[in-house]
Amino acid sequence: MKTKIFCDIADFKTIKFYNNKTIVNGFTTNPSLMRLAGAKKYKDYSLKILKICKKKPISFEVFADNHKEMLIQAYKINSWGKNVFVKIPVVNSKGTFTGPVIKELSDKGIKLNITAVYTFEQTKKIYKKLNKKTKAIISIFAGRMSDKGKDPLPIFKKSLTLTKKNKNIEILWASTREAYNYIQAKQLKCNIITMPPKVINQISSFGKSFKSMTLDTVKGFLEDSRKSKFKI
Repeated sequence: MKTKIFCDIADFKTIKFYNNKTIVNGFTTNPSLMRLAGAKKYKDYSLKILKICKKKPISFEVFADNHKEMLIQAYKINSWGKNVFVKIPVVNSKGTFTGPVIKELSDKGIKLNITAVYTFEQTKKIYKKLNKKTKAIISIFAGRMSDKGKDPLPIFKKSLTLTKKNKNIEILWASTREAYNYIQAKQLKCNIITMPPKVINQISSFGKSFKSMTLDTVKGFLEDSRKSKFKI
């Protein structure tokens, strides 16, 4: 099974570039990435992206903090394009599970990306609310777990076992930190991994020999020492 690569970015020029690359199968955004990209009006900026990204799946996240407003925003975001996945956080800022929102939208046939998932218990709760006939992504934040000294692999293994019989429900490796995470995701048979452009570019050099890596490293040190005109 192929592990699909999504580019985690909201920058318009970067999305335009990777939209034409076969290595990238889709895109994920969030409010933080949208802010970083300089978006002023959320809808207008999203529609600008959708003018170039017409087929590959792309996630846009709600930013409301209560269920009623989340639903209002979700229905609007869903109307922007057929390739749009509506991103819903697993809980709001008060820690309240967004299960009712997930269930209503999934039952209406709206494609979802449930985000900020950190435990298998959360995956189970989400899975129960999803309509198994509607496409959905469950985004597990591996990198942020690793940053705190937590091993994300057991959570992925359990989550993938839970969802493997349903082709409409996909598990996504989120907050990717390094290129080797792609190997880990592939070994787990994870459905999707989303990563920043820098890591996607690193994947293109996979297969390089240790010998050539050693030479490249030594040459780099030598070049920098010459540029600095170091003397001992």
